[in-house]
Amino acid sequence: MNGAIPWRLLLLVFLFRTLNLTGQVPAVHYHLTTTEVNSLTDNGTIHPSGKAGQKLGAPFCVKVLDDAGNPVSGFPVRFVILSEPGPSSGAFFEDYTVFTDAEGKAGTTLHLGSKAGDYLCAAKIESLSEPDSLIFKATARKKSWIILMTAGLLGGLAFFLLGLKMLSDGLQKSAGEKMRSVFERLTDNRLKAFLAGIVMTVMVQSSSATTAMLVSFVNSRLMRFSQTIGIILGASVGATITAQIIAFRLSDYALLILGVSFLFYTAFKKPKYRDISYAFMGFGIIFFGMYIMAQAMEPLQSMKGILSLFTTLEKPVPGILVGALLAAALQSSSAFVGILIILGSQHLLSLSAAVPLLIGASLGSCVTAFVASFGLSRESKQVALAHAVFKTTGALIMIWFIPQLVRLVEGISLYGASVETTPSFSSTIMARQIANAYTIYNLIIALLFLPFTRAFARLISRLLPAREEKAEPLKTWYLDAKLLNAPHLALAVAKQEILRMIQVTHRMAEEIITPFIEKKYGIIDKIAKRVAEINFLRDEINAYLVQISRKDISTNLVEEVYFMMYAVNEFEQIGDIISSSLGGKARWWCRSDFVFSVAGKEEIQYFHLQTLKLLYYSYGMFREFSRAKAIIMKSKYEKFRDLYIDFEKQHYQRLKQEVEESIDSSKTHLEIITSFKNIGSHATNIARIMLKN
Repeated sequence: MNGAIPWRLLLLVFLFRTLNLTGQVPAVHYHLTTTEVNSLTDNGTIHPSGKAGQKLGAPFCVKVLDDAGNPVSGFPVRFVILSEPGPSSGAFFEDYTVFTDAEGKAGTTLHLGSKAGDYLCAAKIESLSEPDSLIFKATARKKSWIILMTAGLLGGLAFFLLGLKMLSDGLQKSAGEKMRSVFERLTDNRLKAFLAGIVMTVMVQSSSATTAMLVSFVNSRLMRFSQTIGIILGASVGATITAQIIAFRLSDYALLILGVSFLFYTAFKKPKYRDISYAFMGFGIIFFGMYIMAQAMEPLQSMKGILSLFTTLEKPVPGILVGALLAAALQSSSAFVGILIILGSQHLLSLSAAVPLLIGASLGSCVTAFVASFGLSRESKQVALAHAVFKTTGALIMIWFIPQLVRLVEGISLYGASVETTPSFSSTIMARQIANAYTIYNLIIALLFLPFTRAFARLISRLLPAREEKAEPLKTWYLDAKLLNAPHLALAVAKQEILRMIQVTHRMAEEIITPFIEKKYGIIDKIAKRVAEINFLRDEINAYLVQISRKDISTNLVEEVYFMMYAVNEFEQIGDIISSSLGGKARWWCRSDFVFSVAGKEEIQYFHLQTLKLLYYSYGMFREFSRAKAIIMKSKYEKFRDLYIDFEKQHYQRLKQEVEESIDSSKTHLEIITSFKNIGSHATNIARIMLKN
């Protein structure tokens, strides 16, 4: 060989180095990946679904790739079922081993078993270097899943609305006096009205309900239309506080909250603490209803059609229309926003889709105000129109800035959308973002309109001018049956109606002196009409107060009801004195030829003036429910009674002096001042009763 290395030996060395004939071959890596046929869950696993006992609608497909990303054909892929909801459920693959095609794809269809639940499966390959697998989950729904889901949604919604009502009732009872105080102190100050709207809406848990109450207040003449604009703006912001509470997602603690609240409710004896416990019971029922709805919606997570439908709601116009229709149907913006929070936390709804729905929900709340204004005064309809114009204008403005609003919410909410989190934590983030979007939207619109409330009120007045309505004397102005479920507010309107009754009585007392001084008949007929109005108001107010007393109210409110009834009866008796005693005597006096002496006429006029002062003071005492004024009034009546005795003595002195006019008018003179004294006594009786309570 002449020392040369034979070519065969060189070839053998090359083969050894190339093939590594020590027992190993070059490592070859193959990888599994999914195809576009299947959907992915949050953790990357494929999650199709179907009815139990049936096969999935689409095959489960995977793709085999080499290290360079090229598809591998003719490679075996094994499909296995790792776990099932129950033993012997009967799940199987049509093919357990499938070879990849020219595109590296391999697929087979899973037949779901008879048991509803999750089926954990895997696709596996064996590479020369290491195995690779892909885990996926398929969900089998019960055959009656649509019925069960509908029942869950309706039942959960029923619990949710019941909880809202209990929360509202509890808050109104526990803080009703404060709400009533806010209501009675309302002025044209736009900031105070704005804050009052927030407070009132937190109490009633619905901006729609607040606006409907405003319609009633305006119709009852408790408020002017111009005063309602600021309250409407505040109500929109107040409604978002409920959404912020709901976004805490305390569903896991719902039954605990309910149970503990119930224990406190049964343990406490004081009405105030029982009312607070009752409100917390409603709070727990709200979250229990949300839990039921969330569980009912879980099957929707794996349905591509539903997910695609929710994706279309990201378009502003369809989203706003759908939100408006659904919120109008529910008659509660708080309930609708609660449902959106559930959808978002279930990953069925993105923030971009939620914002148009929230804007639509604000529009849908206008329906309640329009319904409440049917058949009422023109000014009441102005409230409903103002609410609708405000909401519509706000929607038209913000529809152009939805992307910016979404970015703003993501930027200020806890952990923005760019942060990677666990699925559970991302659900919490989405719930908070939806609540924040609702708050920010309504706050922006309210602050835009707040500086222009007076101009806005003038615009509405031009769009819907108020009409001169025919006077209807036998009609209550303030009483509203819709307010009976809020006893504090019902008492407030009853008080206003009583004050109106007192004012009518005052006018009668002012006018009754005219026939005696000027001998004019005309005023007597007016007094007769007014006494009919007083009798009508007495019956209506007492009936309304009886209805309030039948509600579940505190002892203090019961005493207030009876005090009001007593005041009604006292002023009704004053009206009878003016109409019957003085009115009958006035008719006779006008037909007679008698006249009062100069001194006698002056005494009657002066005593009449003192009687009116006592009546005016009783009006202020009742309006303020002031015990201090009641004490002062008792002392005023003592002086008033002493004055009556003095005038009676002076009249007898004139009779002794045989003053001719005094002799002829003696009986009438004494009857007049005695009637005035009795009027003062009835007015003071209200102070006496107040001091006894």
